[in-house]
Amino acid sequence: QVQLVESGGGLVQPGGSLRLSCAASGIIFGIYTMGWYRQAPGKQRDLVATITTTGNTNYADSVKGRFTISRDNAKNTVYLQMNSLKPEDTGVYYCNADYFRTYWGQGTLVTVSE
Repeated sequence: QVQLVESGGGLVQPGGSLRLSCAASGIIFGIYTMGWYRQAPGKQRDLVATITTTGNTNYADSVKGRFTISRDNAKNTVYLQMNSLKPEDTGVYYCNADYFRTYWGQGTLVTVSE
């Protein structure tokens, strides 16, 4: 049974930081491209960042220079370090694992507000 469990979301003020984690089980973690997506209220789910098996990263233009995705294959975990958060970063953040099949976590809510 594949599970992707996100954690680390919460309420933060603009300019603050959060670190999201996604722990994977039931997959051979090292062969999957891992990613973070977010869905703002009333909008579609959009790509935030991805990291390949070799560590190559890709970011949405809106988060470049502020967010960093990383992975620890020994812990089957992918992280998203989010700095200089803005209100428009608010949304549910979903972890994604992609190889021949795609798996999704349940999401963790990030709210950036005063």
